[in-house]
Amino acid sequence: MMKLARVIETCSACPSQWNAWTVDGQYLYLRYRSGIGTVDAFPSPDPDTWGRFAEGDVARFDTGDRLDGCMELDDFLAAAGLELAADALVSE
Repeated sequence: MMKLARVIETCSACPSQWNAWTVDGQYLYLRYRSGIGTVDAFPSPDPDTWGRFAEGDVARFDTGDRLDGCMELDDFLAAAGLELAADALVSE
């Protein structure tokens, strides 16, 4: 299971989304919208550097609820197969 060292909530409403970094320093973009959660690896949090759309290349899950766009971080991590490192920094 991939461990996260740092997570910053960037939107608490619809969609729920976070910037995250693994213990190895890889940046991940986490997003939950329309019942679909995606995790994508990019070079930085700056979308201008991405070069492609976020589609869930690291992880993707579907709750089946197209009207849902909000999810708590703990629930998102469990559904995506991610976990916080013991000393992870989490900012909301």
